[in-house]
Amino acid sequence: MPNHEEIYSNQAETYDLLISKQESLYETINTIKRVEGLDILDIGAGSGRLTCVLAPKVKSILALDQSEAMLQVTANKLQKAGLHNWRTQVADHRKLPVEDNSADLIVSGWSICYLGSSNVENWKENIHQVMMEIKRVLRPGGTAIIIENFGTGSETPNPPNFLSEYYSLLETVYGCSHKWIRTDYTFENLGEAERLTRFFFGDILAEKVVKEKLAKLPECAVVWWLNL
Repeated sequence: MPNHEEIYSNQAETYDLLISKQESLYETINTIKRVEGLDILDIGAGSGRLTCVLAPKVKSILALDQSEAMLQVTANKLQKAGLHNWRTQVADHRKLPVEDNSADLIVSGWSICYLGSSNVENWKENIHQVMMEIKRVLRPGGTAIIIENFGTGSETPNPPNFLSEYYSLLETVYGCSHKWIRTDYTFENLGEAERLTRFFFGDILAEKVVKEKLAKLPECAVVWWLNL
């Protein structure tokens, strides 16, 4: 399996190319919480998958991530779009560098899972710290939306086993609602599909792409949300 930490630090542009093959998640988010005019925090913003589609509609957006390289990709795209209502900052989900009651909406895509995997030491405490920070930062009536992996290469939900306990906590302990959606990757051709799949998801899934000629790689995601 590829080293995602190394990818986020040193291959941010290639990662951004991969996620550009997915459709926008703007409507998914806006259906849960209308975003126009809101102050938004994107934790684990990465290369701007969520930040860049939300920024044109919102009052302000702060993109946080542990990878400076990923945030630079985000900043470049926002600058190119001529937007000025945004900031980026390196930060840890467990200690958000923002004031209490300062955000109307917090979004996080495919990020908190790195702290909540059952393979990670103290994962339950990690999730507790993240959720307490989310509740601290949100204003009354605010909403948190967390999007995570529910099965890459699958047309129906097939969540990774190492995330099942994390997902259970979100529902049973923290009171999040959820639904699943499709977040397929539509590549230019089979060669690109193999190359980018192997780059991020590894050899096993890449070989499936080749064998089944998947220029469109199916993926499921789970969308969690919590209203305060």
